Amino acid sequence: MPRSSHAPKDPSSAAAEAIQRVGIECRLVIIQHLLRGPLRFHELQRVGIGVDAKTLSRVLRYLVDEEIVRREVLQTRPVSVRYSLTEKGQDLRPVVDALSSWGQRWIVAPQGALTR
Repeated sequence: MPRSSHAPKDPSSAAAEAIQRVGIECRLVIIQHLLRGPLRFHELQRVGIGVDAKTLSRVLRYLVDEEIVRREVLQTRPVSVRYSLTEKGQDLRPVVDALSSWGQRWIVAPQGALTR
C-alpha cells in the first residue's frame, strides 16, 4: 500500500493526520461529489461547494498533489479539465458514508425527535 513520504511516524497520530489532509469542509465536499463520478471544473463550481473559482482551483491542486484526485486535460475546444478520484480517493468512501449517516441521524433528523 503506497504511503506518502510525509506520513506520520506514530500510528496513533494517523487519524489526526488524515483529518488535516482531507478534513477541511470543501475538500470533503469535493470528494463527496467525485465519489459519484468524474466532473469537470465548471461542473464542480455548479454543484454548490460554496467556494470561488480561485479557492476551488487551489483545493483541487492540493488534492491532486496528495494523490487523492486525478486531473485529466481533455483535448476539447476549448480545452477542459476533468477530475476524478484515484484509488486513494475512492478509499475515502466509507468515511464519507459514515459522515453522511451521522449527519442524517444527528443533523437532518427533525428537532425534538428521539434518534436512537
